[in-house]
Amino acid sequence: MTTVKQVLGIDVSQDELVVCLGKMQDDWQPEQVAAKTFENSKKGFLDLDKWIGKYAEPAVPVHYVMEATGVYHESLAYWLADNQQTLSIVLPNKISNYARSLDVKTVTDKTAAYAIMLFGLERKLDHWKKPHPVYKMMRQLTRERSQLIVERTALKNQLHAEQSESEPLKSSIERLKKRIALLDKQQASIMEEIDALIASDAEIKKLIRLICSLPGIGKLTAAIILCETNGFELIKNKRQLTSYAGLDVKEKQSGTSIKGKPRISKRGNRNLRKAMYMPALSAIRSDKRFKAIFARIVARHGIKMKAGVAIQRKLLEMTFIIFKKGQPYDKAYLQNQLLDVH
Repeated sequence: MTTVKQVLGIDVSQDELVVCLGKMQDDWQPEQVAAKTFENSKKGFLDLDKWIGKYAEPAVPVHYVMEATGVYHESLAYWLADNQQTLSIVLPNKISNYARSLDVKTVTDKTAAYAIMLFGLERKLDHWKKPHPVYKMMRQLTRERSQLIVERTALKNQLHAEQSESEPLKSSIERLKKRIALLDKQQASIMEEIDALIASDAEIKKLIRLICSLPGIGKLTAAIILCETNGFELIKNKRQLTSYAGLDVKEKQSGTSIKGKPRISKRGNRNLRKAMYMPALSAIRSDKRFKAIFARIVARHGIKMKAGVAIQRKLLEMTFIIFKKGQPYDKAYLQNQLLDVH
């Protein structure tokens, strides 16, 4: 028999790459060839390359397949792209839905890599490309800004604690104030760089303007949405987008009984999910349509957090609709649509 396809399924974590190499022969039956664990580092990538050379058939190119797992998959993805390897990055919900169809009773890193390998062998997947240079730089800047906000919040809390002391130490307070001022200056500098990046590309500038037509969405949030999704490159529909952000709802169910409360999965891009929190609050306060939706959900379930998450999800979905249509927010849209309440 002749091998027609080879796939390396990769389950990525912060420190490890659990891989599973498989092949499909002309009888169209998938077969596992080998499995191993490597460091998620440059050394690990080189070791993986040597291992592939040992087990893969040289006449058939290896197709690398992995999940989009926050930031941990990115170093390997760029390394593979730089070395002209064929790579596909799949949204987590696709893999998890596929894995549930397999006869696998225990979920581990190894079984996850195996499921990814089978998925790659059985499906025709889009090839991953490096992000647009502007999106890549914008993502680095927005993530740096997010980290600065965390640091500044911690320093402000520390300053408040110092000032509340019975006998505060003036020198400590002054140093804290200087550090906060430095972070403020750095944050302003980052925003200037983001503005310059947006202005440098007419198409991205247009997309930012369209997305900002949504209530609660400002330039920074629009930039985060675009750079974290690489211009919605992997996104085919609204459901995929909410899953990628980890705003999709998961519930444990057995037969006709639900075990446990439904919760958002949080299994996605946390930077994208975090970016939707404040815009949702702003939309609820400033837009009567979103305010009405929020009130309706609270009246139905009595849980404000649940209603807030629903608004986050709806706002994010609407950015995708605006992107696909190339038209600004239609204020009549929410009057003609029912919110998907979970």
